Amino acid sequence: MTTVETPIFAPIPPGLKGVAVTETEVGDVRGLEGFYHYRQYSATDLAERRSLEDVWRLVQDGSLPDDAASRDAFRREVRAQRSMPEGVRALLPGIAESIRDAGPLDGLRTAMSATGAAEGFRPLWDLSPDERRRDLIRLAAVTPTLVSAIHRVSHGLEPVEPDPDLDHAANYLWMVSGVRPDPVAARALEQYLILTVDHGFNSSTFTARVIASTGADAAAAVVGAIGALSGPLHGGAPSRALDTLDAIGTPDRADAYIRDAIRRGERIMGFGHAVYRTDDPRNVMLRAVAQRLGGDLADLAVEVERTILAVLAEMKPDHPLYANVEYYAGVVMDRCGLPRDMFTPTFAVSRVMGWCANIDEQAEQRQIIRPAARYVGRMAPEPVPAAP
Repeated sequence: MTTVETPIFAPIPPGLKGVAVTETEVGDVRGLEGFYHYRQYSATDLAERRSLEDVWRLVQDGSLPDDAASRDAFRREVRAQRSMPEGVRALLPGIAESIRDAGPLDGLRTAMSATGAAEGFRPLWDLSPDERRRDLIRLAAVTPTLVSAIHRVSHGLEPVEPDPDLDHAANYLWMVSGVRPDPVAARALEQYLILTVDHGFNSSTFTARVIASTGADAAAAVVGAIGALSGPLHGGAPSRALDTLDAIGTPDRADAYIRDAIRRGERIMGFGHAVYRTDDPRNVMLRAVAQRLGGDLADLAVEVERTILAVLAEMKPDHPLYANVEYYAGVVMDRCGLPRDMFTPTFAVSRVMGWCANIDEQAEQRQIIRPAARYVGRMAPEPVPAAP
């Protein structure tokens, strides 16, 4: 008599919600508190007090620069890595042509893969810690250059070379527009970028770590993360939240618009989060950034947010929702002069730093991520029927 072995699995929560798959020192999200941190520091405090380069060094190397010399050394290191490989530059017209009906994020996937190939990236498994760090810094440093170049070539413009005199956020605005950025706008974008460097084991970070766990090269892990980020349930929502504001138009229309959307069962883009059960701290800070920048769009966003929260509390009292990072992210990026198709790629400009820190940590573990799945199909083996 044949015995069929049936593995015993614990119940699987949908989407692996709440399942810890590894240990990390990069950061964490405490959703019930409305708090998240990079290493041991509050992410919002870092956005208030430090530069993007300081935070990048923190997540990648484990500590903030503690004096001007260490800060300047890291800045010099990353500025030297901003230029794209010449072989990738030659591919830009073809990439731009291929994404005419898609967008810059799709082009970034291709350009990032080409960068890894052009730079001769070797498998993470074969690299020393210093070699691994070199590749990861290179990928994060070149990302804004690739994003901005793809955008410009797609619009018939020449790429703008990185400016070694500008910090990372200001240089990104410079490369996108070809205009020296306003310091207020540059700081506002920098704060947005700091707030989105890392955010626990989100889908793209998990994807990057799974690929890194196989020993693949760093570019492969980042390309996979970009693919995960492209989904509208992850990084693709900032422009959609702004589309909702456009559709509402004026504060007096918000109540009826949201009620109709809820009755139709539509999702209110920019509201709700998989982890937070209170105010998203990123949204709280970005609201203040948007109000600092000012303008009709920021004023509309504040008024509409109040109405949406009131209607949601009335119509969904058992399922409280709050605005998430995407709601004001679109407002801030719009006021900084970024076009809507650049919102999610701009998210990637910061999140790649968090991906790289996680890739580094995962590669150090030297253990492949290989979960199991519960089979729920017909009992096997059945006899194979004869071919007709």
